[in-house]
Amino acid sequence: MNILLLGEYSNVHNTLAKGLRVLGHNVTVASDGDHWKDYPRDIDLKRDLESSTGLPSFLWRLAKAIPKMRGYDVVQLINPIFLELKAERIMPFYRYLRRHNKKIVMGAFGMDYYWASVNTDIRPLRYSDFNFGDTIRTDIEAKRFLDEWIGTPKEKLNKEIALDCDGIPAGLYEYWATYNEVKTVCPDGRRICDKMRFIPYPIVMPEIYRTSFYGGPVKLFIGISRDRSAYKGTDIMLKAAERLKSKYPDKLELRVVEGVPFDEYCRILDGSDVILDQLYSYTPSMNALLAMSKGIIVVGGGEPENYDILGEKDLRPIINVEPNEQSVYNELEKLITHQERISELKRQSVEYIKRHHDYIKVAREYERFYLEL
Repeated sequence: MNILLLGEYSNVHNTLAKGLRVLGHNVTVASDGDHWKDYPRDIDLKRDLESSTGLPSFLWRLAKAIPKMRGYDVVQLINPIFLELKAERIMPFYRYLRRHNKKIVMGAFGMDYYWASVNTDIRPLRYSDFNFGDTIRTDIEAKRFLDEWIGTPKEKLNKEIALDCDGIPAGLYEYWATYNEVKTVCPDGRRICDKMRFIPYPIVMPEIYRTSFYGGPVKLFIGISRDRSAYKGTDIMLKAAERLKSKYPDKLELRVVEGVPFDEYCRILDGSDVILDQLYSYTPSMNALLAMSKGIIVVGGGEPENYDILGEKDLRPIINVEPNEQSVYNELEKLITHQERISELKRQSVEYIKRHHDYIKVAREYERFYLEL
């Protein structure tokens, strides 16, 4: 098949492309590299948001790129906002892609209208980026995303694409559970939830990974996103880690990274023992999965639903925490004061990635999904 992967989040499309190419497919990745993370792509759609010439330059490159985005068997969009443009300007590009390609799928991989609205109105998850039980989050970052996606052109765009597209792959349990609540009937008679398919995120296993721990200070890593620290809960996780570092200065080494390109991020991550990632998640996302492939223990989202949707009965490598500072502190304290657990959790982390997230295995699942459209 000829496949176009349009847009990028956390290296999902670049990694999926590698797996699909191994299976013999012709794959093009067109993206902005996920902003400052600068992931590899075949067609560069990066827009300089700081410069006055950024928009004209971007539109010029986009005009040259669009004719190359036709004739594909499948076009997969990373999100309804698959270009760095206002939502109302994106729909004509979607219609162009629809006319000139066979099938279109829209990823449920992150922030969108349904993620925001379902988790504030229906609340199928015990907690999420927008709710704690029946309580709606009111912090500035959560409110900003609600204001961006509800009652706006982004909502309209998301709804139109969801109704029209051929399929909706979801990369995490949370996104799958959210879209499963959307019963709106599409023009072809299916409901939006009927288009769903849960497919895990793809990871390329590194050549070298470490599953042994020989004692000494536990190397704890946390990556901070510039604009989403409170929204993802890394601010709270960092506070817990800093408290623990003060109490156990000889048992803990803290590594904090903010806003660095992907290659540098990986270099700093290497050699860590534990990573803190996404307080409000049920499941490990791409950064956490990458860490696990290196034998690094994830403290974050590891709820039972995560293992259930994967059919995993034995491995439990993720240290699951409740969405509050004290839970993070308590679980970290148990780990650094009972270091005999660390090697086994490292081993399980690597095995978990091999079983469920190997990039070729995941690419085969996408291949089946595309062929069934």
